[in-house]
Amino acid sequence: MSRKPPSGTVVEGIDFARWAVILCKPDAVERGLVDAVLERIAAAGVTITGRQDVTVQAWQAHVHYWDLLVDRDWFPGRDIPACLDAAYAGREVTVALAHGEPGLHTRLRDLLGHFDPTVAAPGTIRGDLGDDSLEAALAEKRLVHNLVHTSDDQDAARRDFGTWYGAGRRALLTPAVPSQSTPT
Repeated sequence: MSRKPPSGTVVEGIDFARWAVILCKPDAVERGLVDAVLERIAAAGVTITGRQDVTVQAWQAHVHYWDLLVDRDWFPGRDIPACLDAAYAGREVTVALAHGEPGLHTRLRDLLGHFDPTVAAPGTIRGDLGDDSLEAALAEKRLVHNLVHTSDDQDAARRDFGTWYGAGRRALLTPAVPSQSTPT
């Protein structure tokens, strides 16, 4: 049996233009803001399903944030793998699935706001609920605590789904159908 972590790209044949993974980060969990974050996304007309709490394994954070590992210009002079491990490994997160119309990924990013909560506009999740700054994170040589991440595009959604849910959970990607009551 291979001990190599899964690549994350394990789900094919799904329209990931309509699906995204929402990652409520350790700071959202620790501050008790997961419900508030997910409620704000749902209030914007996005269907939320597949919610689960996860204790993060280091490989999951590394696959999820592979862009930080590849493009180290975001945090020059930082040991990004060590920062990811410190921020995520062994810590609790909540993941959920978002389903909506094409353009979902852009819409979610707009709901979240800028990655630096001090720059995020009022009315965005990070702007209203965030309590950290990029400046503080850089000074402390850590990642910014900005509550939540969503898949950036359909390729990221596919990878994020594989990372947090795995190939065997494909049935979760069936859009929720409102129950219809039968007249009596």
